Amino acid sequence: MSAFIPAETIRRKRDGEVLDAAEIGWLVAGIGEGTVTDAQIAAFAMAVFLRGMERAETVALTLAMRDSGDVLDWRDFDRPVADKHSTGGVGDNVSLMLAPIVAACGALVPMISGRGLGHTGGTLDKLEAIPGYRVAPDRDALRRTIGEAGCAIVGPTARLAPADGRIYAVRDVTATVESVPLITASILSKKLAAGLGALVLDVKTGSGAFMAKRENARHLARSLVEVAQGAGLSTAALVTAMDEPLARDAGNALEVRDAALFLTGARRDPRPLAVTLALAGEMLSLAGLASDAAGGERMAREALESGRAAERFARMVAGLGGPADLLERPDAHLPRAPIVLAVAAPGEGTVAAWDTRALGLAVVALGGGRTRPGDPVDPAVGLADILPVGSIVRRGDPVALVHARDASGAAEASVRVLAALRLGDATAPVAPVLERIG
Repeated sequence: MSAFIPAETIRRKRDGEVLDAAEIGWLVAGIGEGTVTDAQIAAFAMAVFLRGMERAETVALTLAMRDSGDVLDWRDFDRPVADKHSTGGVGDNVSLMLAPIVAACGALVPMISGRGLGHTGGTLDKLEAIPGYRVAPDRDALRRTIGEAGCAIVGPTARLAPADGRIYAVRDVTATVESVPLITASILSKKLAAGLGALVLDVKTGSGAFMAKRENARHLARSLVEVAQGAGLSTAALVTAMDEPLARDAGNALEVRDAALFLTGARRDPRPLAVTLALAGEMLSLAGLASDAAGGERMAREALESGRAAERFARMVAGLGGPADLLERPDAHLPRAPIVLAVAAPGEGTVAAWDTRALGLAVVALGGGRTRPGDPVDPAVGLADILPVGSIVRRGDPVALVHARDASGAAEASVRVLAALRLGDATAPVAPVLERIG
């Protein structure tokens, strides 16, 4: 390590040369140990952004970032370990339903999740709307919950791929976030550090996705699958539509309530149901618990309809400090906004399209999201009962309900919702699951 010169590795990548695994490993080790400076990380990130990386380089970067900290080990549970990652969207609460469904089918699901940033919601922010729920449990509580529920949705520890934390912080302020090799290594290093045996990727495309163009989403999905498989992780990706909110609600407590209704069978909207079952089928197939994805979907549907998935969710919530009766009485536990304002349709016709990113930003403006890491989040605010594409409305019909902290915030959000709405002639909604890659 003493002979390693970071500037030489940066220069070689700047000039378009291919880095070998050893020098990538030395660079990442220096990032983790603090001997590589933020300025050098920024220069490396920009060189990768401009020059790209070959697949073997990205695999080496991913593995080195994984090995910069702890790697979890679940072998003593003697069950296949599976997880999913989503690139983020609006009204996307699938993780809350997916983890207990797959756990009820026999897999172990240690789901390491993140917070929202920009217009997309974060699974940890949703879970923190549940009183008492600990997204950062100690090791014993985590393993106990995994053993009892089969799943636990928590945040990453400081020792899980710590080099990624330094690299991402620099990327965020140097216009290099969009680099596909760096995105790929960032996502997969944390998933590999979680000790997985199977991973399904939910890559979003459409107006509410970071990869709005479908071809860009395909490119990212292929990169993720190929690098994960190159690192020895059984992986597939689904490209799914984010041209409208996935669920009817967008906002932290509202999405938890929606998940409770979904798991108990009180309300299961077709779009989140299709995505959840498709991801579950892939996870169970990759984990070796089903012969193929179609068989996995059948298993997942039975676990959902029998109530076994709801039981797993309840055990997970209680095991991590939340109320044991959340599913039976969500309204008694989840925070509620004091102002609820119906947004009236400005005319008649069909909901032809939503600017889904604009809806996500409306939630952020209400206080339900963040524009910078560390910003506080109001769990109670958001948008509810957002009409799906294809809905027929008359003038004055509600197209969404704004849940706000005060009247001025509600009025502003109502304007944003109407600006995001396009009424037109009858239109066919986009299928929620577009294609499989891997």
